[in-house]
Amino acid sequence: MPGLLLKNAKLIDGSQVDIAIADGKITAIGTALPETAAETVDLSEAGFLTPGWIDSHVHCFEAMDLYTDFPDEIGVKKGVTTVVDAGSAGCSNIGEFYQMAKNASTNTLAFLNISRNGIVAQNELEDLSNIDVMAAKEAVEKFSDFIVGFKARMSKTVVGPNGIKPLLLAKEIQEGTGLPIMVHIGSEPPVLFEILDVMDAGDILTHCFNGKPNGILGNSAIKPEAHLAKEKGIVFDIGHGTDSFNFNVAKTAFSENLKADLISTDIYIRNRLNGPVYDLPTTMEKLMAIGYSLEEVIEKVTSAPAKALGLASKGRLEVGADADFTIFKVESGTKTLTDSNGFTQTVETLVIPQKAIVGGTIYEC
Repeated sequence: MPGLLLKNAKLIDGSQVDIAIADGKITAIGTALPETAAETVDLSEAGFLTPGWIDSHVHCFEAMDLYTDFPDEIGVKKGVTTVVDAGSAGCSNIGEFYQMAKNASTNTLAFLNISRNGIVAQNELEDLSNIDVMAAKEAVEKFSDFIVGFKARMSKTVVGPNGIKPLLLAKEIQEGTGLPIMVHIGSEPPVLFEILDVMDAGDILTHCFNGKPNGILGNSAIKPEAHLAKEKGIVFDIGHGTDSFNFNVAKTAFSENLKADLISTDIYIRNRLNGPVYDLPTTMEKLMAIGYSLEEVIEKVTSAPAKALGLASKGRLEVGADADFTIFKVESGTKTLTDSNGFTQTVETLVIPQKAIVGGTIYEC
């Protein structure tokens, strides 16, 4: 007998289904499932149900000082069922993060920083001795159910005089693992072209719509190397953050049919409380204001990150998948949103999470 039965769940296409859940998995999907469950919840008036939202770029290792937050504050309380920390920890402290993450109600995963101590300072890749290829590989083997990829922050303030060298070492760490590298772009050197040339299909370019000179926008158009990278199969991730999302860059890319593959926040406690990020739904609203459809936005926080990160049991509404769902409403309303550079956009469509369901357990947003 199912532990939980969701009745009259409205899908993004407007259809309604019943969903049976047992032992954290979807066991049946239909239009009139028998009402024999330990708990039955009628979602007739609840809004839309989608696979659980995945925020593929956050910072939530609570033991850190520079960038940190609490998984559930940016997770289930905001309708997000899975958060992926983007390199807060390295091989020296990933074990501590792993144990801490077990206490969260939100599914919590991690990119492993190629610097052994993670982001303890802004220049974690200035000293190349902080990159231990073998220790990083061993960490992946030990925490294979937690680590989904590697993080390399490739901007001048992080790498110092080392240029592209840290990314080349990241490629050595990556070899044989089958995991992607998430590459942060910021100030140069190294220049964007040099970074993209080293990256391979499946690797993730984060902060893809930042407003910096070393970003994807040239004088008035998207740089050719960015289009070539997209064609090569490099995954483009929003990674909004305090300083890494610009409306004009995103609009120009949209006009050239270069769209983000993943919508993520790069959230931590300061830009959650003080903005401009606040939460994943707000970031989704910004992309919809630019022209992305609701269906596109949902795909970029569900099935797309699940595919990019190899999360085979998430991001899909199928029997056997994890019973992770987000229930939300889409309402008309006016709100002024601000990007990382102080530019504003008025939106008229609001995304309002109602419930997050993780493994069949319901959390109110």
